[in-house]
Formats: sequence, C-alpha cells, structure tokens
Amino acid sequence: MRRTAVSLSSLALVSGKVYFSETFGDGWENRWTASTWKDSEGTAGKFVASAGKWFANEAEDTGIQTSEDSKFFGLSAGFDSFSNEGKNLIIQYQAKYENNIECGGGYVKVGPKMADAAAFGDPTPYNVMFGPDMCGHTKRTHLIVNYKGKNVLKKADLPYKQEGEGTTHLYRLLLKPDNTARVEIDGEKIYEGSLKEDWELLAPKEILDPEDKKPSDWVDSSMMDDPEDKKPDSWVEEKRIVDSAAKKPDDWDDEEDGEWEAPTIDNPEFKGEWSVKRISNPDYKGVWEAKKIANPEYVDDDQVYKFADFGFIGFDLWQVKGGTIFDNIIITDDVAEADAFAKKWAALSEVEKAKKTEEDEKKAEEAKAAMPPASDASADADDDDDTEED
Repeated sequence: MRRTAVSLSSLALVSGKVYFSETFGDGWENRWTASTWKDSEGTAGKFVASAGKWFANEAEDTGIQTSEDSKFFGLSAGFDSFSNEGKNLIIQYQAKYENNIECGGGYVKVGPKMADAAAFGDPTPYNVMFGPDMCGHTKRTHLIVNYKGKNVLKKADLPYKQEGEGTTHLYRLLLKPDNTARVEIDGEKIYEGSLKEDWELLAPKEILDPEDKKPSDWVDSSMMDDPEDKKPDSWVEEKRIVDSAAKKPDDWDDEEDGEWEAPTIDNPEFKGEWSVKRISNPDYKGVWEAKKIANPEYVDDDQVYKFADFGFIGFDLWQVKGGTIFDNIIITDDVAEADAFAKKWAALSEVEKAKKTEEDEKKAEEAKAAMPPASDASADADDDDDTEED
C-alpha cells in the first residue's frame, strides 16, 4: 500500500512524505513486476507469499519468500519519481533467513525510474544497494552507493545479523543532507559516519608527487652488519669430515673395485654456518616516501548524498538456499512513519523469539529422551565386562 502522510504541529506545517510502502497484502503481485532477466537460462526463481513457520498473525505477517534453491530472484516495484535533495531519506525493510542461505543476498536496490521493469537485473543502474549478504565465511551488511555512474562499496564492512537463527531482522538506512549515513539493524545503530570519508566517492585531496625522487644517499636499511664482528679463527664450518679411523678392507682390489676412498662422517667440531652479527644502522633515515601535493583531479562535492531520481525498489538476488522472507518495506523522509513500521517488526520479533525458545527446548528434551537411561548404560557396561571375563 502506498500512502502520503502529513503531520501538523501548533507552530508550523511540517511535511513528511511516504514515497513507497508495501506490506504484501492482497494484490501485491499487481504492484510488483517479476524480472525476466534470467528466464532464458532457466535459473529464474519465484517469489511466493508466506508468513513462514513463526508468526503472530499470519495475514498481517505474510511477506514474500524466495521459494527455490540455487536460483536468481528478480522483482521490482515502481513509484513516483522524487529527489532526496535537502531532506533525510529512510529506506527500511524486514528480512528473515528461515534457512541457512549458504551463499546469497537479502538486500534491496533502490534507483531511478526504469524504462522496462521486466528487464531488471544485475546490469540495471541503481542509487543504493543495502542489506545482508553472505557467501562462505564472508558475511556483511552491504551498503553500496552509486556516485557518477560508479557503484562504490563502503571501505569497511558492516555487521551481519542473519546468523541462522531463523528470526526476522529490521534494516534501516538513513541518508542525510550533511553527507552522512546511519545504519540501524533491529533498532540498534551499527554505523554512522561520513559518505566522503568512508566511501571512495571523491578523488583524494592529496597525491604523492610523481616528480619527487628518493635521494641517492638515502639509507632505508634499519639494520646492518656489525663491522667489528669477525669470524673466530677456530670456527669450524665443515659439516662432514673423512673418517680417519676407517681402513681399506684387506680384500679391496683397486683394479676391480677402483681407488679406495675413506668414508665421511659428521664433524663433531662443526659449529654451523657463521653469520655476522646485525646491529642498528646509525645512518638509517626511515622509509622514504614521496612528498604529497594537491591532487589536480580533486573536486569537492557538498551533495554526494543527493540523487536526482528515485523511482524503483527491487530485489536482485542469487541464493543457494531459498526461504528468505521480506516484508514491511517503506521509503520515507518521516522518522515517525518508519517507526510505525518498526513496531510491526518488534511485535513479530517478540513472538518469533518465544517460539524459537520453545522449539529449542523441545529439541533438547527430545535429544535427552533419545539417550539411553544411565542404568541401562551401566548394565551394558557390566555385560561388556562379563563378556571380556568369559
């Protein structure tokens, strides 16, 4: 359902707008367009409506679920184009990995209006990609920002919350006009910082001077051989020596057996290979680096947060193991509207955690019941002893 919210105060009129919202109620298939990008390869998966195995109210908690394994999933929805210039922008949604996905994503892409939604896929330009992603030991919450046609990954990974417990997590991204971003997962702030500093969106302000050369007398070796250290005259480096005690056998025939040579043995006085002692180099000047100069290609931009057009949101995912459920998507500039959706997650999360605890306890009881009683185990041990005695 799409809606626009306006809140009034006694002092001023404050506009808060919901650009897009979706709870996957009746008719969601008509609001979303399935991608045909992978149809010709036979690897396109299908989204189905599902509340999963844990829910508070099945109708209210029904979202869309990736229903197959080892498939690509493409689905998008359009909305009226808008720009986030001069305003906060919140992108928020729920994701639940009911299965261990093994390798795959659970992120959303939000970008400019598409000419052909059915062609939506990996090549489709987007403004922001946000959400969980994992493959093998690599686990992170993606936050990729497009700047001047280039998709730029955050320098440091954000924490990953889909740890296989099978409960729903709430993802919120806030882009602000001061060129900062804030990420919250389950209502907890996991990142807040500068788009300029934490992404390589702009060219560096300074670069190493290509004309600066290391002086020929620059000493960059911190250690040197001790000129006072000399190998002792008594130092023995021969590892093997001729066995002086060996005698040529009486039956040795030089003509038939060749010239006899005494065998070698380990030298009992061998001290190993000698090496000169290393000392600190008094002429060491440190690691040389060219001086820095202003980068002629650097251009500042006070609006790296801004996008001229947002017009679609979509899922473009590969998953080895399906079963991921998405729900309660909202794109807005109004925190109160996003918080209202967050309350839905909080209510569902409480039920899920209770049911998970109940299921874990049941499994523990079943595992305990499957174990043989201690008395039987003792009797089995006695039988074993009797068999050994027999």
